[in-house]
Amino acid sequence: MNRRNFLRTMGLGAAVAVSPISFSACGSATKQTARSGKMNLSFEPYELQLRHAFNLAKSQRTTTPDVQVQIEYDGLVGYGEASMPPYLGESVDSVSQFLSKVDLTQFDPFDTENIHEYLESIAPDNRAAKASVDIALHDLTGKIMGQPWYKIWGLDPKKAPNTSITISWQDDPEEMRREIEETEGFKVVKVKMGLGHDKELVERLREVSDVAICVDANQGWSDKGQALDMCEWLSERNCLFVEQPMPKEMLDETAWLRERSPLPLIADEFLQRLPDVQRAAGAYDGINIKLMKSTGLHEAYKMAVLARALGMKVMLGCMTETSCAVTAAAQLAPMVDWADLDGNLLISNDRFDGIKIVDGQVTIPADRPGIGVELLS
Repeated sequence: MNRRNFLRTMGLGAAVAVSPISFSACGSATKQTARSGKMNLSFEPYELQLRHAFNLAKSQRTTTPDVQVQIEYDGLVGYGEASMPPYLGESVDSVSQFLSKVDLTQFDPFDTENIHEYLESIAPDNRAAKASVDIALHDLTGKIMGQPWYKIWGLDPKKAPNTSITISWQDDPEEMRREIEETEGFKVVKVKMGLGHDKELVERLREVSDVAICVDANQGWSDKGQALDMCEWLSERNCLFVEQPMPKEMLDETAWLRERSPLPLIADEFLQRLPDVQRAAGAYDGINIKLMKSTGLHEAYKMAVLARALGMKVMLGCMTETSCAVTAAAQLAPMVDWADLDGNLLISNDRFDGIKIVDGQVTIPADRPGIGVELLS
């Protein structure tokens, strides 16, 4: 049974599909006739401005290209977005070209499986573009049902984990100091490594805080011996795990490292979509799910379920994104062990109100239907 039929069988979809009572975009009950409109998709480019330069093992940037998406249906609007850091291989042009081919007027909003099959048929890859449609569809259908997605999935928001806040090496000492100061109040700090200042960055943080850290090497350690030395060094400094320590192509070397590392290894760049979860199980202890890689919430949920079945840890991450995509991902947060949902905090031009971090914990907007965001005026 597909999700559309399941929801209607359970009385969630049917209440709005055939009765004179439906839910408005803010979740309040309003009287109207049965819905009979068509979905209309629109989109526009939107450049994300980073608060600090983002320094990774293989790149540096101060902005992230982004495309904002809306799906309108019978007076309701579902919001989505595509964020495109360089390594995804997508651009504003490629996303715009993909979205210009999408015609949702032929579908009911609850035709979930058919819509995703249709998106796959348009073009291969284009994961962020597909994610933008998926997120907007989840927002829309949640608003039609008048429910947030964590409730539709039966998840308890109080079980959402703490989120990490990300820092990376800054050549300017004052900029480095400010970045470290902004981690105050968080229970976990994510340290970007692979730039040649790995130990120095941790030591700078340790001068002012003993907060737990997690490390993202972004494929920056190409020698397995060096990687093992770093894992052992980090294990003595309150580190929880290491994310993508070695290049994604070095699967055998990563499996070697996993057998010896005192810290769990988490797949990031290696892991894109559902078929990669099974492949990761032999070389990694866990996976990092990101909506821009997984094509959205529909597949991300399946990935989390499969990883659990394989006995793996699950991390929920994000790119630099507005609160739209980050809050959408947060609907899954009660399912995971670790969260890295700080992408909206790293930008200065957020368009949405959504996820909050309260005493370090991911806090999902209570009872807001859909993905839980409101567009700022």
